[in-house]
Amino acid sequence: MTAYELKEDGFDVTLIADTMVGYVMKKGLVDKVITGADRITRDGYVFNKIGTYQLSILAKRHEIPFFCAAPISSFDPERTFDQVVIEERNVKEITHIGGKRIAPKGIAIFNPAFDATPPDLISAIIANFGIIESPIGENLSKKLRLGK
Repeated sequence: MTAYELKEDGFDVTLIADTMVGYVMKKGLVDKVITGADRITRDGYVFNKIGTYQLSILAKRHEIPFFCAAPISSFDPERTFDQVVIEERNVKEITHIGGKRIAPKGIAIFNPAFDATPPDLISAIIANFGIIESPIGENLSKKLRLGK
């Protein structure tokens, strides 16, 4: 869906599988990463769909700027990183395809829906009320006028 929308808006789009992102970064085919953010805590941690954290690590390793874009509704001035509970999804999302079990019975399943990206891996947060640059936690507090 995102690729379609970006293409419709005139962006040059190349669709890849998520497991090849490190490879394309290493080859120099990525000049910046922009993700969304479902929740941003007062200490600057970005909670987003699972896989965002690993993207930030790969971007840092390859010296690629990593940005998160979010509306003000994504900011949670009441909570810090350690106060957020990560939702776990139904295990059948990864044990079944088309109603048929593909995973062995009796194995442990872990299926978190989100992960947390620490502020030190984020170049800036792009919000509808301005840009929050590094140090994210400190500048976020100033921008939202939060007390620590």
